[in-house]
Amino acid sequence: MPAAALSTGAVARRLGVSPTTVRSWERRYAIGPAHREDGRHRRWTPQDIARLELMCRLTAQGVPPAEAARTARGGAPGPAAARTEPPAAPADRSGGPGSGLPLGAVRPECRGLSRAAVRLDAPAVSDLLEAALADHGLVPAWEEVIAPTLHAVGRKWATAGERYVEVEHLLSWHVSAALHRIRPRPEPPHTPPVLLACVPGEQHSLPIEALTAALGERGVAARMFGAALPAEALHEAVRRTGPRAVVLWAQSRTTADRALARSVAGIEWGLRGARGHSALLLAGPGWASGTPLPRTERLHGLGQALAVIDPRAPAPAGSGGAGPGPFAYGS
Repeated sequence: MPAAALSTGAVARRLGVSPTTVRSWERRYAIGPAHREDGRHRRWTPQDIARLELMCRLTAQGVPPAEAARTARGGAPGPAAARTEPPAAPADRSGGPGSGLPLGAVRPECRGLSRAAVRLDAPAVSDLLEAALADHGLVPAWEEVIAPTLHAVGRKWATAGERYVEVEHLLSWHVSAALHRIRPRPEPPHTPPVLLACVPGEQHSLPIEALTAALGERGVAARMFGAALPAEALHEAVRRTGPRAVVLWAQSRTTADRALARSVAGIEWGLRGARGHSALLLAGPGWASGTPLPRTERLHGLGQALAVIDPRAPAPAGSGGAGPGPFAYGS
């Protein structure tokens, strides 16, 4: 018996599924461990675990479990898989470690993505994100697949202490990487850009990364400054670029600096005698409280943000309206 062999419980935690699921796969699809300890306890070797990881990845992509098990075993159907498959057990919606994340009524791709993230299966997370973007387009993929999964990770982290922090970090990194791989169209020369930044102290930048990628797809000039841009640097960037609009993201009320927003809204740029102002667009749930600021507009979702910034472009199919959900993910 290899020293690295694991128990069923340890394997389930590693894969992000319940021990019951692992035992069910073993019973139904003959994908169990090659050895048992004293004929009683299951012990999974690295080779056994690799087969289960492949089965997890395939089922996350929508492959039926029986077919995924045959592929994981090497293509030869075993005696258990040849039997009539019993009815599937009800889905575990408890929100525990073996059930992925509490997603509710979502697209099937969300469940596959969440399970891949929970088991820290980076290749599967990357593949599923690329497939969602290719199949649905950026705006629907963000609003219907990516954002709900990110939001579920944030809720899970908030209710589970320090657990699942690694899941959020891995998923966020891969979402950011997928957004950065979207190539922008050439922007028209000599056009004022859209400036996008997080307010000082704000580290959650994924929603405006998505907006930046969507603007780039449409050939809208954009300048993205990322997380926690200092106030002085923000003022200087506005003066230097003379943007048509400034998008300020604040995830929480503690970072939503209304005095900063008022000062940015009052910045004038350009030659003396021909001064201009930028439209100030406030994005993120941090701006939700308080009275509306003068000379500003709230953004409530990716589709609505695109409609405000680039009204000439038709709203993409599946894009959201003014609901707060798609832009309000996270912890």
